[in-house]
Amino acid sequence: MQEISRSREKADLSALPEGWVWMRLGEIGEVNLGKTPHKTQYESKGKYKIVKFRDLTDNGINYYESDRGFVAEDGEVINQLSELQEGDVLVTASAHSSEHIGKKVAYVSNIPKKYGKIFFVGELLCIRVQRNNTQPRTVYYYLISQDGYQSIQNHVRGVHLIASEARQISAPLPPLPEQQRIVAKIEELLTRLDAGVAALRRIKAQLKRYRQAVLRDAFEGKLTREWREAHKGELEPASVLLERIKEERRKNAKDKYLPPLDTSDLPELPEGWVWTNLEELTESERNAIKAGPFGSSLKKEFYVSNGYKIYGQEQVIREDPFYGDYYIDDKRYAKLKSCTVKPGDMLISLVGTIGKVLVLPEAIEPGIINPRLVKFSLERRLVNNSYIKAYIESSTVRHFFSLSSHGGTMDILNLTILKRLPIPLPPLPEQHHAVEEIEQRFSVADAIEKTVDQSLKQAGRLRQSILKRAFEGKLVPQDPADEPADKLLERIKQERSKQQANVQSPNKGRKIVKQGKLLL
Repeated sequence: MQEISRSREKADLSALPEGWVWMRLGEIGEVNLGKTPHKTQYESKGKYKIVKFRDLTDNGINYYESDRGFVAEDGEVINQLSELQEGDVLVTASAHSSEHIGKKVAYVSNIPKKYGKIFFVGELLCIRVQRNNTQPRTVYYYLISQDGYQSIQNHVRGVHLIASEARQISAPLPPLPEQQRIVAKIEELLTRLDAGVAALRRIKAQLKRYRQAVLRDAFEGKLTREWREAHKGELEPASVLLERIKEERRKNAKDKYLPPLDTSDLPELPEGWVWTNLEELTESERNAIKAGPFGSSLKKEFYVSNGYKIYGQEQVIREDPFYGDYYIDDKRYAKLKSCTVKPGDMLISLVGTIGKVLVLPEAIEPGIINPRLVKFSLERRLVNNSYIKAYIESSTVRHFFSLSSHGGTMDILNLTILKRLPIPLPPLPEQHHAVEEIEQRFSVADAIEKTVDQSLKQAGRLRQSILKRAFEGKLVPQDPADEPADKLLERIKQERSKQQANVQSPNKGRKIVKQGKLLL
C-alpha cells in the first residue's frame, strides 16, 4: 500500500503548480497520538478537560458535551497526557472501520479560558506545524479534502493510524504567502456556503416542526373540523361503536372486563370522539396483543435459510416488512405460534428506538415477531391502522414514552405502558379523512425536504470542489515573487533540526560543577 501511495505522489508531483512542492506532515511539524487516561481517572467536572473522538464536529470541537470529560487534578497523571494548543489539527486515528479514520478532522481554535488545560485521548492524532513558516489551516483544509482523506487512508494499517505512518502522509505545500491567500479565499467561500447550508438545515427543522404540528392538529380534531361540521349528524359517535363492540364481545364471552379509562387529566375531545386505549381497540381473538418470545426461545442458532420469517426491529425501523432473511423451521414455528403475525397487524419496537411502528401489508411472508417487538391486531371496525400509527409516532406520544420507559443505556417499553397509552378516537370515517389530510400535507413536506436534501448534497460537492481547486493552485492567483516552497520546506527542516538538537542537548556548551567535578 505504501508503494502505491508513493507512486501516486510521484505522479501528482508533476501536476503541482509552479513553486509548490510535495511534503510529508512529519517534515513540517510534530505528529503525535494522544494518551488516554485510565477509566478511574475520569471525572464529571473539573478544570482539566479531555477531548474525545465524539467531541470532534464539522465546526471544530465541542468542548462542553462530553460525559465524564475531565481528568483528575493529579500532577503525575496530567504530566503524562498530551495537551492541545491553538492551531493544532486533530484527526481520528482509531475506529471500528478503516474508512472512518480521517473522516473527522478538527482545527483547534477558541479554546475556552475556563479550563486550566485541555488534553486529547489516544484515538486522536495531533498535527502541530511551525506556525511561523506554515499556515496550520492549510494542512487542515487539505486533510478535509477528498485528496487529503485518501492520503490519510494510504497510511492506515488495519483500523489504526499510528504516528510513524501519519508522519509520512503527503500534502502539497504552496509558498507561504500563497498559503495565506488560499486560506483567506477558502474561508470566504466556505462562510457563504455554510450560511446557505445553515438556512437549508433550518428549513429541515421547520419541516420537522410542521409535521408535528399537523399531527397535533389531527389528534386534537382541528385538522378535520370543517369535515366534521359538514357531516354533523351523519356519524355514529366513536363511544357508541366502541361500547357496542365491547358488549358483543362480552356476550360471546371473549372479552374480559377492562376497568374504565381515567380521563380526569386528559383534555376535552371534539364531539363524537372518545378517549380509549390500545387494549380496548384490539380484536377479541387470542394473542391479539402479544410480545415477542423470550430470547432463549429464539436464538440465532435456530435460524435457517428459509421457512417462517422472523420480523424484528430492522423491518420496523426501515418500514420495510420485506427486508431481511432470518427464518425458523416448522418445528420452531410450532413452539412459537402464539407470536404469529398476519396482514394488518401493527408491530411496535420495544427497545432502543422505541415506539417505531410498522403496519403489515397484504402478501407478507408467514412468520413471527422477535423479542424486541410487540404486535397488536386491531379491530378494523373501530380503527384505521394508519391513524393509530401516526398517533403513536407523534411527539405527544414520544414524550409519554420517554416519561414511562426505563433502561440503563437505552429506553425500554413494555406491554403495560403500551396498553395504558390514552388514544383520542374519532368515528372511523373521520379517522379515514384525518389520515388523508395528514398524508396530503406530509407529501408536500416530503417533496420540499427532498429538494433540500439534494441541495445539501450539492453543497457538499461544492465544498469539495472549492478545496480541490485550492490545492490545484486554481483558487487564487500566484505571485512569481513568492519564495518557492522548496526553499520554505528546507528552512522548516533546518529550524526543526536546531530545535530538536536543543531539546536533546539542553546543557551543551555550559560548564556545570557537580560533586567537585567539572561537567561539560
